[in-house]
Amino acid sequence: MCVYAAFCAVSCLSARAETPAHVPGWVADAVFYQIFPERFANGDRSNDPTRESLEDTVPATWEVSPWTGDWYARAPWEKEIGTNFFEHGVFHRRYGGDLQGIIDRLDYLQKLGITAIYLNPVFHARSLHKYDGSSFHHVEPHFGPDPAGDLAAMERETSDPATWQWTKADRLFLELLEQAHARGMRVVLDGVFNHTGRDFFAFRNLREKQEASPYKEWYTVEKYDDPATPANEFKYKCWWGVDTLPEFADDASKNNLHAGPKAYVLDITRRWMDPDGDGDPKDGIDGWRLDVAREVPVGFWRDWHALVQSINPEAYTVAEEWDEASRFLDEGAFDATMNYYGFSFPTKGYLIDSTLAAGKATKEFADRLEDHPPAMRYAMLNLVDSHDTDRLASMIVNAARRPYEQPAKFDYDISVSPRSHDDYSLRKPDARDRRIQRMVALLQMTYLGAPMVYYGTEAGMWGADDPCDRMPMVWPEMTFEPQAADPRGRARPPQTVAFDQAMFDFYRAAIALRQQFPSLRKGAIEFLPADDAAKFLAFRRTDGAEELLVGFNRGDEAFTWRVPTPKGSTLSQAFTASGEFDKIAIKPEGDVTLVTLPPLEGVVLRVTRPE
Repeated sequence: MCVYAAFCAVSCLSARAETPAHVPGWVADAVFYQIFPERFANGDRSNDPTRESLEDTVPATWEVSPWTGDWYARAPWEKEIGTNFFEHGVFHRRYGGDLQGIIDRLDYLQKLGITAIYLNPVFHARSLHKYDGSSFHHVEPHFGPDPAGDLAAMERETSDPATWQWTKADRLFLELLEQAHARGMRVVLDGVFNHTGRDFFAFRNLREKQEASPYKEWYTVEKYDDPATPANEFKYKCWWGVDTLPEFADDASKNNLHAGPKAYVLDITRRWMDPDGDGDPKDGIDGWRLDVAREVPVGFWRDWHALVQSINPEAYTVAEEWDEASRFLDEGAFDATMNYYGFSFPTKGYLIDSTLAAGKATKEFADRLEDHPPAMRYAMLNLVDSHDTDRLASMIVNAARRPYEQPAKFDYDISVSPRSHDDYSLRKPDARDRRIQRMVALLQMTYLGAPMVYYGTEAGMWGADDPCDRMPMVWPEMTFEPQAADPRGRARPPQTVAFDQAMFDFYRAAIALRQQFPSLRKGAIEFLPADDAAKFLAFRRTDGAEELLVGFNRGDEAFTWRVPTPKGSTLSQAFTASGEFDKIAIKPEGDVTLVTLPPLEGVVLRVTRPE
């Protein structure tokens, strides 16, 4: 038996570490839920997207896609475009998700135990994902009750905030904030300040007026169009060469945004953080998730954060960053990052793929916590899946795919779609897969940092990377067609699609566990000896007199955990990943307690010590 002793320096972390001024204390208590608005819930069919609202020209037969249809079945209008599922139609689909749908489902989120919502972009844009903004000071009109009226009102505006109106979609978003806040939920918006869409008001003006545009310095123009030629020579700097995403220009120092777009972003920040402008931010959003944050000059982030803090010192800012980012977070004054590097990668290696030895996983978790100041560790956003990855259940289904292309990341978000890899399985998770999913969720809810659930993961949804991670939400009252079609035209057995009540109940219970014990939210963490042969990993969470032990048996055989137990102390089960309390044996034996875990099991033990 190989035992890896991993008592690490983080074990000395204070349970109540002093919080720097820029890290809001509420985040440690939060459980986040990520919503992709276009695919979450359609609460108002009268505002559904139209063919004219799309970013590209599509056949006249285009129509809104049926919410409960077979995801892989292609509509006639898609077949008119071409034969390829991924290249000819799926990105032009719209399902009609909107703000009213989110409002209608707030009670569902409250029942689940969610206390914070992260919304993918809600601002006006032509795409389904809204990362190609046409405006940052208005909510997408088709998310609100009067798209035509909102669009007409917006045409009369400029970059001057004095001209900005509150559209009906804007006001419905403010109602969403009010209703979420009334339920004790905070709302974090996606901020995309590196680039815009081609229909962004400033870039549209630049396209039309070229050198005569007052916005010509907002972007980096490489060549203007020559009106004397039939060709369009207009070229500009864009994000990763994608010409639909022109980038904002930097200033001369290259350490800040150009004054024009910078002033605009600061203005919209004020607008959404304190909508009525009275100095009280209670009617505004509670934070920002910043897209491709490292691609925006760090000087801008410092100035922007100064404004954010002046409006609401309790606002949360989290950077999208996939690798080690401690220095960047410090320089840019962010509160945290989406914790792919510190949580998602080792979780995939250890629990999902079972290729990272328990001892090495323990060390990776511990070392990556230590990359950040103590208070920041509690604010890290611990996610497993998102709109940028395959779904957790499908990660588990495809866990055996080898060899790795990027071993250090365990191929997290690498080649995880049949769009590029025919061997990626689309099958529904089986009972063993679901058992592992429960272990992953338990780790999320017991680890140090704020857990985030991607919409539908708690409902049992599965799917490959974009676009298949963005299927319509599976709701319990809806009857869905089975997934029988195949994107490559291959025969496969139909896969039933339905809301997974058992998985929902499990997530609800795991979230309740986190809310029940302060040690899981704000307590210290101490990593305990791992067992590589048994694939066993464990840690202790403490807060004052409260003490919990958390252990995971990723192996295929039962494992007996020898827990040192001082005289008079006892262990009792607080939670299990499987829900099978009777399958875990606890047997005191002298100064240790033997805890026998069945295969693929996670457990939370409560330690009771003598007074």
